[in-house]
Amino acid sequence: MSKEDKIVVGISVGDINGIGGEIILKTFEDSRMLEFCTPVVFASVRLMSFYKKHLGLDVNFHGIDKLEDIVPKRVNILNVWKEQVEVNFGEENQTGGEYAIKSLKKAVSALKDEKIDVLVTAPINKSNVQSESFNFPGHTDYLAQELEGDSLMLMISEELRVGLITDHVAIKDIVKSITRDRIDKKINTIYHSLVEDFGLNKPKIAVLGINPHTGDNGVIGSEDDTILRPALDNIRKNGKMVFGPYAADSFFGSGNYKNFDAIIASYHDQGLIPFKTLAFGKGVNYTAGLNRIRTSPDHGTAFDLAGKNEAHFESFREAVFSAISIYERREEYKKLSKNPLKIGRKKAYPKKKS
Repeated sequence: MSKEDKIVVGISVGDINGIGGEIILKTFEDSRMLEFCTPVVFASVRLMSFYKKHLGLDVNFHGIDKLEDIVPKRVNILNVWKEQVEVNFGEENQTGGEYAIKSLKKAVSALKDEKIDVLVTAPINKSNVQSESFNFPGHTDYLAQELEGDSLMLMISEELRVGLITDHVAIKDIVKSITRDRIDKKINTIYHSLVEDFGLNKPKIAVLGINPHTGDNGVIGSEDDTILRPALDNIRKNGKMVFGPYAADSFFGSGNYKNFDAIIASYHDQGLIPFKTLAFGKGVNYTAGLNRIRTSPDHGTAFDLAGKNEAHFESFREAVFSAISIYERREEYKKLSKNPLKIGRKKAYPKKKS
């Protein structure tokens, strides 16, 4: 990609009976978005035309049958399928899941082949996407299989970043899933992401406890003392600024989260309930730790709003901006890491004007 080219943002359409099509089109109804990127929606012209007409949206797009035909400064729709698909807004059915996965798989393949620069995924329904060829609890687990690296669900907003030691794991399985090795991997992943993707030199990371009050010296569980604290002590020996464990019940309400660059929660709801309370509608789900960039909005399919022209698109738009920003920071980090002395000299000793 040359400097003159815009970042190519691949977009999977999500559950076709949800709000995915609406938030995608509303985002790019503002033509100024095309100054930042070239979007490619993995769906079909027929489907997107249906959404456009049904919702009365004023957005022009360009249909293509292969990625080599992408047109800059246009909203490109790649025909992943040609047939007419019946949309039943608000209905959780097999068709909605089937076409969501068709879109996702094609988009991920393009991401792996570097035919798109980043991927933004519209929401899927975790139940109706299940099949013999797709047996994953969500995007993150599928991407972890398809891409390289150690994946971590990282929720981000302007003022808050929350990562998870365990993500889509049943409550009964959380404790046995939290091992010293897993803690070490997740914290290393978020540390490197903060440095490479967010431009932070010495990030400060807070870790929330596993049990209420971090176990109260073993009165309410021993895992914080036997697993979490020893793991954090070992990580600190390697020079990382990792703090905790902190009692989760007061950590956000006290405002303590503002003192850190990121927070690691032990399990899904421990981290996502406060995040969505503080940043809902403006937050972004970023899959950190992989060799390719994927973001998504911080909400689900919203079947109750589907087809009513009431869906808010701000989180999806933020997901697009975040993907672009992370891509640019990661590219800059690669350049700086490749030859830091050479780049440093250029900054320190600019050429004299003749």
